[in-house]
Amino acid sequence: MNFIFLACQILLQNTRIPVSNNRFGRPTAGFITLFNGRPMKHTFFALLAATALSGTGPAQAQAPAYPAKPITIVVPASPGGAIDLAARLIGQKMTESWGQSVVVDNKAGATGIIGTDLVAKAAPDGYTLALVASSHAINPSIVKKLPFDTVKGFEPVALTHVVPLVLVVAPSLPVKNLKELVTYCKAHPGELSFASSGAGGAPHFSGELFKTMAGLDLTHIPYKGSTLAHPDLISGRTALMFDTVAAVNVQIKAGRVRPLAVTTAQRSSVLPEVPTMAEAGMPGFETSTWGGLLAPAGTPKATVAKLNTEVNRILALPDVRKTLQEAGIEPGSGTPQQFGDFINAEMVKWAKVAKGANIQPE
Repeated sequence: MNFIFLACQILLQNTRIPVSNNRFGRPTAGFITLFNGRPMKHTFFALLAATALSGTGPAQAQAPAYPAKPITIVVPASPGGAIDLAARLIGQKMTESWGQSVVVDNKAGATGIIGTDLVAKAAPDGYTLALVASSHAINPSIVKKLPFDTVKGFEPVALTHVVPLVLVVAPSLPVKNLKELVTYCKAHPGELSFASSGAGGAPHFSGELFKTMAGLDLTHIPYKGSTLAHPDLISGRTALMFDTVAAVNVQIKAGRVRPLAVTTAQRSSVLPEVPTMAEAGMPGFETSTWGGLLAPAGTPKATVAKLNTEVNRILALPDVRKTLQEAGIEPGSGTPQQFGDFINAEMVKWAKVAKGANIQPE
């Protein structure tokens, strides 16, 4: 309640009595208001002082509505990937909608840990965010001591996208489907290898999950990125690979590698003719790379809610969906709670994979 209004109410509601004499013994015109038996002037100034100290007086400045200044989205990876594209699309639309610039800052290194740590230590005011990838949920299984708590260090905002992986094989491999691949691998234990875009990522761990679920003896060959892995797969030096649809689709369209199945629960909009792993004969196999927006722990719930609403609005825009899907990326959606639950489930899943593959944190 406004302080002046409250003071007037008190003045009106309390007793006014005439003053009969002053110190010279003469009548004095006017009144003194009593409040609980005390002169009102003392009570009034006491209330004024208390109100000023409590910060609820009329002179108190109201906090500006969020956002009141530029926002930074830290992408803990190099430019050009799925999370970078998602961050730039979201940032552009936020700028247009909110009238505040949104800057995308790429901070690559250590499977996303370096950039993510910067956000974990930033002020929890909604002006520094991270758009992390699936490695955020894998890192606890492969890194002994992270500089932040993967769950408690952040406020989940929204799942921004999912990137299906696709199981591809060398064209020289005499298999046409998933069941034939499993049979062939079992007939050649220890002789075949699977490539990945690097140790510790979702493509690598998808290969390890495949080995475990099918009971196969395969050797992992990590490369420094998908592009460097493709020539050896095409030539037959490696037998198979789990890679993002976005990264390997060019090779698939050119007929240089053969797709057998996608790893998500639904078929990819880019490869609608390719079955899911479950459809191909391996129910329960579901993996992907993904991206999501995080804020530092302690960010006000109202700010998180406003960001979530805006991100979901942007991801539903036809032009944004078209751009993402043409790149092999499926737009995300959902509440902060759903994204937080998703991260927890991913951490549990990948921890089991790491244990089954005897991958020790380093």
